[in-house]
Amino acid sequence: MRSSLRQKAIGVCDARIAQKGDGVGLSFYAFFANRNDDPELLMEAATWWIKTHKLDHFEKAAEIRQMLLDQL
Repeated sequence: MRSSLRQKAIGVCDARIAQKGDGVGLSFYAFFANRNDDPELLMEAATWWIKTHKLDHFEKAAEIRQMLLDQL
């Protein structure tokens, strides 16, 4: 996953956790606007989420954040 997407995803996780607590779940769609304006970036996130890590549709934001930080 490219660095810019990783940083954006960490920011989204941080915001969701701050807003709703450690138990909040999210999907990789949370990293994007409601419209598909960058299909390549969306597929990159989907590949990381589904193919690489075999994650369910919704996962805890805190766990995703830690996975992303571990890859820095």
